[in-house]
Amino acid sequence: MQVILGAGGAIGKELARELKNFTSEVRLVGRNPQKINEDDELFRGDLTDELFVEKAVKGADVAYLTAGLPYQAKVWQEQWPVIMQHVISACKRHKCRLVFFDNIYLYHPGKLSPMIEETEINPVSKKGQVRAQIAGMLMKEVSSGKLEALIARSADFYGPGIENSLFMELIVKKLKAGKKANWFCSTRNKHNFTYTPDAAKATALLGNTESAFGQVWHLPTVSALTMQQWIDTVAEELKTSGKVMIISGFMLGMLGFFNPVLREMKEMLYQYDRDYEFDSSKFETVFKVTPTPVEEAIKEIVKGG
Repeated sequence: MQVILGAGGAIGKELARELKNFTSEVRLVGRNPQKINEDDELFRGDLTDELFVEKAVKGADVAYLTAGLPYQAKVWQEQWPVIMQHVISACKRHKCRLVFFDNIYLYHPGKLSPMIEETEINPVSKKGQVRAQIAGMLMKEVSSGKLEALIARSADFYGPGIENSLFMELIVKKLKAGKKANWFCSTRNKHNFTYTPDAAKATALLGNTESAFGQVWHLPTVSALTMQQWIDTVAEELKTSGKVMIISGFMLGMLGFFNPVLREMKEMLYQYDRDYEFDSSKFETVFKVTPTPVEEAIKEIVKGG
């Protein structure tokens, strides 16, 4: 049996489908999990509750921590270390392997092009500091030999049905409505996005490959394009114009007075004012996997949005 801790998000849902290729039993854990496969086991509760996490992990061979918390630094600081400690403790107790689905917030902001698994960890944001802390907690246990675990790391998301992604909100939805796309800082900088179905397939494969444990893996991600190229590709699929309104740091600060999510985005602007090139060649070489082509992914996103 394999368990997804935090099964309600975009990755958790896709992952539940993929795990059926490796196990007959999938347990979905979260505040309000919904069945993806007909025979999924649902386990409702809060990952900040130690006893609940203990019960959720019991009986599983592999646990996938894919939880998403509200996009607020204070919430991350308070809850992520607690969740990670509960999950580590439960996995150690039940001899369960752990796959942690992570992001790139912990990397040195001056070293985002390219980002590889060995890129220096030196976060400047509060949220990045939390990610560095919890990744460090996990790898410390791995190094001690007390836990079998790996980190599956993703770039920014794009994919069908992800309503709250920046790609969907600022580009696809805006262009669909006949408006200008929005983006931060500049459209001349390069950026790449991890396609959620690719991320889920790769995460399931890692969790079921014994030799993958003890390592950090970048999930398969297409090569970086300029943001204008991304926007033009969506516009072409929608048969509309690829015009853009740039959101500057000053403008974001003003909008943040009225929008809590945009207020939280301000400390992350360093990801958009320079080239952001996430390199997944390690995974692609080892597993002989290539990411879904951009045009094919965007066709599915537009159709699903």
